[in-house]
Amino acid sequence: MPVAAMRQRHTIVKKIWVCVQCRANSSIASSNALRTSRKPKSSLPSEPVRTRFAPSPTGYLHLGSLRTALFNYLLAKRTNGQFLLRIEDTDQKRTIPGAEERLYNDLKWAGLRWDEGPDVGGPHGPYRQSERTALYQSHANDLIASGHAYRCFCSVKRLDALNRQRNQAGLPLGYDRACFDISAEESAERAAKGEPYVVRLKADHYPMFDDLVYGKTGQNRTGKKQLELIDRVYDDPILLKSDGHPTYHLANVVDDHHMKITHVIRGTEWMASTPLHVALYNAFQWTPPQFGHVPLLVDQNGQKLSKRNADIDISIFRDRDVIIPDALVNFAALLGWSHTQKSDVFTLAELENIFNLKITKGNATVVFDKLWFLQKAHAQRCAAEGGPAFESLVERTTKVAEQKWPQEQLNQVLQGRTLSSVIAELFRADAKSFTTADNFLARNKTFFTTNIERPRYTPITTTDDPLNALHILSAALTLVPESHWTAETHRANIRAFLNATTENASQEEKKRLTKETFHYLRWALSGGASGPEIPETMAILGRAETIRRLTDAMEMTKDTRKT
Repeated sequence: MPVAAMRQRHTIVKKIWVCVQCRANSSIASSNALRTSRKPKSSLPSEPVRTRFAPSPTGYLHLGSLRTALFNYLLAKRTNGQFLLRIEDTDQKRTIPGAEERLYNDLKWAGLRWDEGPDVGGPHGPYRQSERTALYQSHANDLIASGHAYRCFCSVKRLDALNRQRNQAGLPLGYDRACFDISAEESAERAAKGEPYVVRLKADHYPMFDDLVYGKTGQNRTGKKQLELIDRVYDDPILLKSDGHPTYHLANVVDDHHMKITHVIRGTEWMASTPLHVALYNAFQWTPPQFGHVPLLVDQNGQKLSKRNADIDISIFRDRDVIIPDALVNFAALLGWSHTQKSDVFTLAELENIFNLKITKGNATVVFDKLWFLQKAHAQRCAAEGGPAFESLVERTTKVAEQKWPQEQLNQVLQGRTLSSVIAELFRADAKSFTTADNFLARNKTFFTTNIERPRYTPITTTDDPLNALHILSAALTLVPESHWTAETHRANIRAFLNATTENASQEEKKRLTKETFHYLRWALSGGASGPEIPETMAILGRAETIRRLTDAMEMTKDTRKT
């Protein structure tokens, strides 16, 4: 159809009006107002899918964006598909120097690897939006030629005046399509002469769509709004800005189409934009991908978890808290996703094998107690399996310890050993207590100083005097040679002492002496602080430091023994 005829046809259609209030009442901006008429599709796609994560370098990776990347990654891996990384850097003014490189590092640290992206290339690049501007401009021109978009030459001053006028009249804000009736020839001529303009979508219809989580969603609404002639407003979003750069909506749709994305998993805050995106796909006569919107992350007060909260920045989890990558990925996966496994503890590799689309609809409450539980579980696994993951955990915790205590102090207790070797031993003995590096080191601080603050010793037993026997045990433990200084040796010696001492005692007396023995030894070796079991504590402290502490403890209690 010739452009002039198409323009005439659209001008006629333009006279069909829809009440402004109807448009306002049909908004789907909030996930709480969603309407669904069909059950969501929770089963996996039967064919390999192509998914993407498209962050903007205007900020850093946070917990919510990690979860979005993770769900897209897992869906691709579960179906033997491809996962892409795309950098949406069209907003150059807000771009943070170094943010793109940090995004790469954070994602790689979490274990997520992309099949195509700016740093690895691929057949559908470039993968930075700033390098695709000509493509967006070309497609914007295609929409103008087909009658689905038009150039708008209205100045900012005019638009501001229009909005003020409508606001004063108590009317909703909107655009009056003042430039839609400009002929194709005049529009092209004014653009060729350099007159500033934006490109607007002629939004006549916003269709419903099938969401992978919410089912049939939307309001099948029109983009037109009118009351009387003076009140005409339209929902015609800008696709191309006056500087020639695309808005998010145009770039997003064009990129997903050209990169052959089949599935888009993103937060529910984007649901209000999805009908517009589907309308754009329809205008281009392209098949849209399948959309799935995951729940918002909220705190325990029901407030949205802000990405500006530094405590959810991935680098904080990684560097300050020394969170294990698998633990954080495990935690993120459980925020809005359900499974049928017996345990909640998964490595990334295990998640790749069990992931499905059973995503919840309601907001996901972030409870960090769950992260600490998972951290302990993954720390124990790391300590048991060893390998690169364990070495990385030890290395990162060692760096925190070096910042926490002066080297002169550490040298007194290391006795020629490396700090990392001592921390590795601590992990093997006490991984079950590891939440954050700072908490773990604070719990085990007596291993990093020779100054032990012991309160006055108070026996648990009130009927008998156990100190004579405990001093005998302490003296015996100091006689173990360096060649046999192991946790196994100490455990056997303590067991032999208890068996010999309680040979003719009742069960109650045996329990009482056993409890008193470990109570005394923990007081002697660490001032009563919690930590690894006593045999492991002695092995980690080393022979010289253990003997020194046991001897000091005997001196402190020799005058309190009953005679």
